Amino acid sequence: MDFVLTKIDKQLDNHRSLDQHLNELNRKVMELNGVREDTDSRINAELQPRKKLKREVQLWLENVERINGEVQNLNERIGESSTLRRGFHADDVLRRTREVEELIQQGKFQEGLVVDNPQWIGQVLSTRRLSGEGTKARMEEIWKCLMDDEVEKIGVWGMGGVGKTSIMKLINNQLLQEREKFDIVIWITASKISIAKLQKDIASQIKVTFCGDECETRKAGMLFETLSRKSRFVVILDDIWEPVSLEKVGIPEPSTGIKLVLTTRSLEVCQKMGCRAIKVEPLVTEEAWNLFSEKVGRDILNVTGVKPIAKKIAKRCGGLPLGVITVASSMKGIDNLFEWRNALKELTEHKERINGLEDVFQQLQFSYDRLNDLKLQHCFLSCALYPADRSIEERELVQLWIAEGLVEEMDSRQAEFDRGHTIMNKLLRNCLLEVFRGSGNKRLIKMHDLVRDMALHITSAEPRFLVKAGMGLREPPNVQEWSEDLKKVSLMRNWKLEVLYPSEMSPPKCPILTTLLLPGCGIKSIPEGFFNHMDGLKILKLSLNPIKSLPNSISNLKNLTALLLAYCDHLEYVPSLSKLRVLKELDLRGTKIKEVPYGMENLSSLKHLKLEDFLKNVNEIPSGLLSRLSCLQDLNVGRTLISGKEVSELKKLETFEGSFYDFDNLNMYLQAFHGREDLSQFIILVGKRKWKTEIYTSKRIELWDCDIYPNQIMLPRHIEELHVTNCAYYGREEYPIFSRFVLSSLGTFSSLKYLVIWQINNMKKLFSPNSMPPNLKELKVSECRQLEEIIASDEIGREERGRVTREFCLTELKRVDLKVLPKLKSICSVDAVVVCESLEWFAVNLCPKLKRMPLKLPQVLSSSPPKLCIYVDKKKWWESVTWDDPDTKYLLRPFLSFAVNRRMRPRKSKPCAAMPRASMEACILMMQPCAAMPRVSMEPCAGMPRVSMEPCISEPCELELVEMLQLGELILEPDNEH
Repeated sequence: MDFVLTKIDKQLDNHRSLDQHLNELNRKVMELNGVREDTDSRINAELQPRKKLKREVQLWLENVERINGEVQNLNERIGESSTLRRGFHADDVLRRTREVEELIQQGKFQEGLVVDNPQWIGQVLSTRRLSGEGTKARMEEIWKCLMDDEVEKIGVWGMGGVGKTSIMKLINNQLLQEREKFDIVIWITASKISIAKLQKDIASQIKVTFCGDECETRKAGMLFETLSRKSRFVVILDDIWEPVSLEKVGIPEPSTGIKLVLTTRSLEVCQKMGCRAIKVEPLVTEEAWNLFSEKVGRDILNVTGVKPIAKKIAKRCGGLPLGVITVASSMKGIDNLFEWRNALKELTEHKERINGLEDVFQQLQFSYDRLNDLKLQHCFLSCALYPADRSIEERELVQLWIAEGLVEEMDSRQAEFDRGHTIMNKLLRNCLLEVFRGSGNKRLIKMHDLVRDMALHITSAEPRFLVKAGMGLREPPNVQEWSEDLKKVSLMRNWKLEVLYPSEMSPPKCPILTTLLLPGCGIKSIPEGFFNHMDGLKILKLSLNPIKSLPNSISNLKNLTALLLAYCDHLEYVPSLSKLRVLKELDLRGTKIKEVPYGMENLSSLKHLKLEDFLKNVNEIPSGLLSRLSCLQDLNVGRTLISGKEVSELKKLETFEGSFYDFDNLNMYLQAFHGREDLSQFIILVGKRKWKTEIYTSKRIELWDCDIYPNQIMLPRHIEELHVTNCAYYGREEYPIFSRFVLSSLGTFSSLKYLVIWQINNMKKLFSPNSMPPNLKELKVSECRQLEEIIASDEIGREERGRVTREFCLTELKRVDLKVLPKLKSICSVDAVVVCESLEWFAVNLCPKLKRMPLKLPQVLSSSPPKLCIYVDKKKWWESVTWDDPDTKYLLRPFLSFAVNRRMRPRKSKPCAAMPRASMEACILMMQPCAAMPRVSMEPCAGMPRVSMEPCISEPCELELVEMLQLGELILEPDNEH
């Protein structure tokens, strides 16, 4: 009993002294944490590259962290204890106090905190601050990939001078600061070095010593062995020009903890080395200007008149940081307006006198030099013949390369284009050209301004070019500029030039000139002897000039391969072509020539002949002419009627656009091609077209003003588009008109995508149940006044099927237009439905007898709203129509629009000078679109002379007028800009 009482007394004494000891402990812990904060500051100062923390420091920091946790836990336990039990914690408090005091003494580290780190490898690199949000975003993307274990190889690519190396230098330094992920960062500048040099540079960084007599394979093995023992490292190869074999160098294949990053100007290098490609783009205009302003100095820009010029100079650098910094630095401190104007002129004229610009060109020229293919280099230089800041259609450039002989001659035009596109992709992958998407998703090509300047810098020597394209010239180049060593000349798109060469001067002597590009120069005449001393000329392009006649000296250009005169709409005379026996391309579209040029029958090498619109003044091509041009691959005679027999004799033909007299000529042409490969492109008209219609595909047949009899009409097997317009059908009523069409080879119309039927007399049925083209995308049927059924009923098939509903599945169908069909009763029979899961547009106008909609639209039932528009003329008609599924009609309400039928007061307007004003007794259409109708479409109406619209919307309204034969007035008020 005494023992227990003694124990209790002791605990009571401990309880009384515990608070004092606990306060002392907490005070010591605060002192310890102060020492830790001081130690952290010392670590930040002492922990430099190639250093690491001493082990005792690491242990001390761990113990400080531990003791903080234990003291916190002890405080919590004491706080939760009863008065009697608090005394039992006294010994713990004293023990922790002694331990904290020891840690305070240990934390002095008078001998320092760090030691050398033999495992840590890397070198901080000098850097500059990045400009542009896009550049910073690319850096963040690269860093994210480095931290992602799933990404092992990263390829940073872009044109020279765009900032790839600057980004990677910052990445290098950031990797050295954040040591948790990697211990080793190896930086190698790899441009123009061999495997042996790469091995030597890596060995010096990872402390591998070569004796000197090892072969590359043994050196690779030594590097591989050393690097394989190091599990966390990054190899950065800067400025790679071609794929590098990691195995031959001795770099282990990247895996978890091992990364490879390379910078290159070639996307192809990234692809071949299996990298995640990240492209660095030039700065946008505002970012480039900010960088330029920073480098040139804000004080200079405050000089009166300097800023506008400086902005133009900055824009000439095209967002290329290297160019911006170089040019801005060269102008720093210059406050003389004359010097600024002179600098802009020199930049515009592609001179390299600005300090440092030669170095920029040298950097950019590395990409050109590394092409290592003379033809590839010449293809690139030819792009500089086009005006600055102008996008060029890819096909136009490839055509130029083919004409210049830079693409080797092949068996087919398509093969040549394939080769040309391959060259284009090579230039794009090497960042020498840029690509954009234009209308119709066409690829447009553009040269960066400084890259173009570099190309013109090259062509100021050898090969020598004279390029003044798109410069707004009013006077021709000086006579002295037509030097004897000229290879190519481009003056294109100088619309007010008018005079090409002074007539009073002797003709230029340019014996090795091969290419002369003069489209869109306003040239009205060319001196008679201008071409006398241009024996080497291959390409002469004079398109879009108001010239009336060509000089006779053209007749002696025996090496000419391309004569391009498209849309010289005043041209009436072309001299004899009989001596141009190597001519391969002749383009006379849109000229006023009244007869086929003399000597055309001698053009035995001709491959491409374009006469569309030229022949509107010529009734026909002389019989037998075409068949003599046996090398023709591409023939375009537009609406001129020609013989199917002559076309069938052109065995090498690949593309054809022309018109046949009748179905017999079409059959003759198709039978000749039976068993041969189809043309890659054909647009064939049978009959007389009255106006042009929209073209959807490159494989199209048009039937105009033809009589369709019961006998079958043969069509090409891969036809994609068929227009049947203003024809009369003389078949039996029970025979649908489409059943009269057959393919030139056995099969269904699986290729047919677009079908337009307009003004067919005596037609009651369009399709039979078995003749529906399965892949049809658009169906337009208009003004067929006897048409009763789209898909004819099948009474025999109905008996065999019993009560089973027949489904016509048109999975590709996107658009249906049914207009002015007064007798149309059904789209298909009552026991059938048409499944249109892709339908986007369905229009019904003036079809009063159509009372049932057999359309099955599964997309309407989906959770995501479909892209669908239902357009009908009258609400009353819509309400009277029945659907097989009543829910469908209800679900279609949000997509439904009705024709506008609001009359407006007529407005005065002058009639169009190009069209005779029709009698006002004919119909007049006046419309006032509302904001919900951004597009108005009017299809054929032969008697409508006047259309009046008064847009009341702030957004642009698209107006489409199709085949309005008598239209003489179009009134758009008051907002004409829309």
